[in-house]
Amino acid sequence: MQFAGGLTASTVSFQPLVMTQFNSPDPQLDAFLVEHELAHKDEAAAWHPLTGGVSSDIWRVDVAAGSLCVKRALSTLKVSASWQAPVSRNADEWAWMQFAARHRPDNVPVPLAHDARLGVFAMSFLAPSAHPVWKQQLLHGEVEADTARAVGRLVGHLHAVSADDAELRDRFDTLDNFQALRLDPYLIATSRHHPKLESKLRYLAGRTASIRTALVHGDVSPKNILVGPRGPVLLDAECAWFGDPAFDLAFCLNHLLLKCLARPDRREALIASFKALTEAYFDEADWELRAALEARTAELLPALLLARVDGKSPVEYLTDDAQRDHVRAVATRLLLQPVEYLYQVAQAWLEEIESRQS
Repeated sequence: MQFAGGLTASTVSFQPLVMTQFNSPDPQLDAFLVEHELAHKDEAAAWHPLTGGVSSDIWRVDVAAGSLCVKRALSTLKVSASWQAPVSRNADEWAWMQFAARHRPDNVPVPLAHDARLGVFAMSFLAPSAHPVWKQQLLHGEVEADTARAVGRLVGHLHAVSADDAELRDRFDTLDNFQALRLDPYLIATSRHHPKLESKLRYLAGRTASIRTALVHGDVSPKNILVGPRGPVLLDAECAWFGDPAFDLAFCLNHLLLKCLARPDRREALIASFKALTEAYFDEADWELRAALEARTAELLPALLLARVDGKSPVEYLTDDAQRDHVRAVATRLLLQPVEYLYQVAQAWLEEIESRQS
């Protein structure tokens, strides 16, 4: 069988199929596979839930031709705080994947089929043995500046090829979705915990929403990046929006700083990765002056740091009050006294670490 989109069984991660009874969570999903010629109507498919996501149900599905992934958006996200989001984002992610596949086919799963009514799409399955998750590598101490550099180059390239594209601007006029998934749960929710910073955080949310320059992925986090044999693979573009590219850069750099607290023994390598990603990104960023883009990123980054402690989606690996207080101290200082360069954010981060150790 050849999958839709030209994907053959030899190009997915093939898993030996145990022909058992159908075990899908929804008969409509089985029908979706058959309708798009991803499975025969008389064959059994084995559905295996994949863990880690909070905004969608994701399965690895084993069929006779191999394995693929099926993703369905949830209206209520799986977090402790109340968090609703429109399921139309599944179609936005599908459209982003098609865009990315045209420009960087090695750096995104192969899009196979989509059903807008069901809010479901299928994509190629990438074997974990050959595509480890970058987040897990970082937390295990496997910190390589070359990986960060490749991520920066990839994100910068996708921003560059989309910049000022009128067709993409119209297709990804998705501010409501971005507001619900990013600006409200991160910046606005955090502002409610910090009255002295509320006006600044709301200003940053408003400014970000007002800029429409390039196609933003919206969730460039190490948990959504696989380290593949042909470079990084970007996943989970549910927040895709034609907006401010500074958001993607700040969102990713944020995680490299936070992991300095989880892996203090790899702090030097993480800061080197921070710098490598930054420079590789700006090597691709040709749509506006670096000074303006970097200043917006440097101002937004501390807000996102604070959001991963006091917003609706705190990182799970900062487990004690001392770590969270470190984030609050640096973020507060930089929000009240903004800097223009990203190296200054990293410098302030390290200075706070050193002051707490002395």
